[in-house]
Amino acid sequence: MADDRDIGAGGDVLSRLKATCTAQWADYVGHDFVRRLADGSLPEACFRHYLTQDYLFLVHFSRAYALAVYKADDLTEMRQAAATLHALLNTEMSLHLRVCAGWGLSEADITAVPEADANLAYTRFVLDSGMAGDLLDLLVALAPCVVGYGEIGARLLADPATQLEGNPYRDWIEAYSGAEYREVAEAAAAQLERVADRRLGDRPADSPRWASLARTFQTATRLEIGFWDMGLTPPAA
Repeated sequence: MADDRDIGAGGDVLSRLKATCTAQWADYVGHDFVRRLADGSLPEACFRHYLTQDYLFLVHFSRAYALAVYKADDLTEMRQAAATLHALLNTEMSLHLRVCAGWGLSEADITAVPEADANLAYTRFVLDSGMAGDLLDLLVALAPCVVGYGEIGARLLADPATQLEGNPYRDWIEAYSGAEYREVAEAAAAQLERVADRRLGDRPADSPRWASLARTFQTATRLEIGFWDMGLTPPAA
């Protein structure tokens, strides 16, 4: 049964994709990096490293959603992809800059940082999936990020182990558990379901494309875990 904190809980395709990598999905949304954000025990150096890399990550994810506008074959999907692109460029990235400013980091400081290998691997995988495939391939590659962060935020907010008072990462937790990000994630999940329904029909797992789509989702989830792992291993000062 779907947890009421899950994004797109009523969607058949998303739930089936997550069911193909249940253990990996649990490792992703319950990663030690996330738990240490929740209780405030994450070392500052780890968060700064993650935050700068995540900003660079969002630059490429914005490009991926711009590609989704191009790959869309009707105006509804073009508008949805454009809305997510707008949210990335003007809301989520702005949030990162506000949080980074609190840690003494400017946009120039962030963009001067070399991309970590985990960042390169994940973002180029998503862009390659979109370039080589169609809109559905791209949305499946994007889903673990946009959907997963919404689930992580909701779970942290509901978890009694989460400490908000005095937590230096409270802004991050509240941003991804808030209604604004939830709306973005739910819209992305709904778009995935619409596009999959048109291309796969009402029995998606029976489609000849299903195995490939499942591999894409599994790989993207594994790369998300790698991104959290990266956050726990900041470069030596």
